[in-house]
Amino acid sequence: MQTALSYIQSELQGLYPETEIKSFSYLILEKLTGFSRTEIYVNKNTLFSVDQQHIIESFIEKLKKQVPIQYVLGETEFFGLPFYVNESVLIPRPETEELVDWIRNENNNCAELKILDIGTGSGCIAIALKHEFTNSIVDAFDISLKALETAQSNADRNKLKINFTEVDILNASDFTAKWDIIISNPPYVTEKEKSDMLPNVLDYEPHLALFVPNNDPLLFYRKIAEFARQHLHPNGKLYFEINREAGKPCIELLSGLGFHDVELKKDLSGNNRMVRAIRNA
Repeated sequence: MQTALSYIQSELQGLYPETEIKSFSYLILEKLTGFSRTEIYVNKNTLFSVDQQHIIESFIEKLKKQVPIQYVLGETEFFGLPFYVNESVLIPRPETEELVDWIRNENNNCAELKILDIGTGSGCIAIALKHEFTNSIVDAFDISLKALETAQSNADRNKLKINFTEVDILNASDFTAKWDIIISNPPYVTEKEKSDMLPNVLDYEPHLALFVPNNDPLLFYRKIAEFARQHLHPNGKLYFEINREAGKPCIELLSGLGFHDVELKKDLSGNNRMVRAIRNA
């Protein structure tokens, strides 16, 4: 075990910060053995089989190509729950956990809700909310069938029922259903921001879930807000995760569409990151 740790760290030396390399090393061994970090330390003299050594080598080769560690391992954690991830879905971010936490805290007196997650990806928001609001009905839309397959696997993994549907929200019609809460973490990175992105995001995460045109950065917010205006119950709530530059434009958009009590919230890094608006009664 100790030999494997040293091998991983030496192979990744100079490619990542030391703290990140140490984290990767333990994550790889946890994945391989099922041990906790404490158990890895206690069993530090354990030797790996040839097959296990080959798996470690394959993980290292991917990391050398800047493949995100979550894709290398095929899984991650979100809101304390385990999730499969692959290159058909975005890797869940801590900022999105903050969005879920906001929704939970604002609605903790509601026993039963109808919730819709638009652009569900891995299903992390929908599944985390179903876990928190166990008596609620949770629906989730995505345009990508591969993403929906991953999301369904994650719902099954967490033993939670979510109603997943293939929907292009830019061309959504013929819906009669109404919801109490609609949430979305839609594509919000403009094409011009590509040059500022790290290779491990730009080269591996799905562009369909990341980018919007430079000439219409509010495209998804506008379409989803228009959908929500028609499909939220009176006083229903719309929540967005947003581009940090889009706070004021989003507030103006939502106010212009007749939503009230529009609130902008910062993430733990101090960036404008979330918006909540309420549909008129």
